[in-house]
Amino acid sequence: MYFLKAERFVFLIICALFAVDLVLVAVKGIGVDIAGYCLSLAIGGGLLCLGQIYRWRKREERMAVALISAGLFILFSICGSVFNYMFLPIQHPTIDQALIHIDSVFGYEWPRAVELVAHFPFIGTVLFIVYATSLPQLLLTIIILGFQGDYRRLHHFLLTGVLGALTAIMFWIFFPTFGPSAYQDLPIWVLEAIPLAVTPDYGKELIQLGGEGPTYLSPASALGLIGFPSFHIFMAAMSVWFVPRYRLLIAVSITVNLIMIPAVLIQGGHHLCDVFGGALAFALICPFARWLLDRMEANGHGSGRLSLGVETQAPN
Repeated sequence: MYFLKAERFVFLIICALFAVDLVLVAVKGIGVDIAGYCLSLAIGGGLLCLGQIYRWRKREERMAVALISAGLFILFSICGSVFNYMFLPIQHPTIDQALIHIDSVFGYEWPRAVELVAHFPFIGTVLFIVYATSLPQLLLTIIILGFQGDYRRLHHFLLTGVLGALTAIMFWIFFPTFGPSAYQDLPIWVLEAIPLAVTPDYGKELIQLGGEGPTYLSPASALGLIGFPSFHIFMAAMSVWFVPRYRLLIAVSITVNLIMIPAVLIQGGHHLCDVFGGALAFALICPFARWLLDRMEANGHGSGRLSLGVETQAPN
């Protein structure tokens, strides 16, 4: 298989996560939705293989890069999600109460914020829709950058996303959070007034999962575990920072992701601290990913073949 430097780095991380996931699932005796995960892996793996075919035949390298990157993105998302679940039940006390206290110092309370928005159903619905655009925005960015031939920006994007997700998972393992929705209730009229992606019932399910651990894994029922730092905010920052340089796309991306901030708070059931945590994580990891990419490009050729540990220069 022929990979560019950054692609190979991400592919090896995916392989490592996949191997660890298999071992831990077997050791813990967790049931798995084999059909569901096979379908998800087939989509990601299919895009990856199709991209490899384009590259091997020396046709449309832009198409190859876009397909390979999209495939890697999907595969990492699947393996990373399962990896996160492997650290349940949690082994450390949650820091939610500390974050709730810090939020209160700034005058923020999640139930009051949701109740305020519930008086304006249209706004609540807009926030619900915007909250659901995080992953589609990233996939769209991958596709456009790939077809533009902006490989460096695309690979910087991939490294930032992978390193950011791994950092968030590792932080959550030692300092778990479930968000204010797990501890605070909402009036029934609020739940009826606006659609909510994360409700108190969702939060209670997270607490139960954190205490008992999973007995069955399925991509159809996977829950977002990480509260702090908010990875939705991290992804929003990625979408703005790496948006292809077209004025219309830049304007749309900035607008949508500014709305993403209240969407994360209201729809995501997050602490105010989570938002700042996500922004800080991006501010630290994005330049580190660029430095890492510089090192990769400085060490040898930009592409190589990965086969049983043997690397050779790929076809131009």
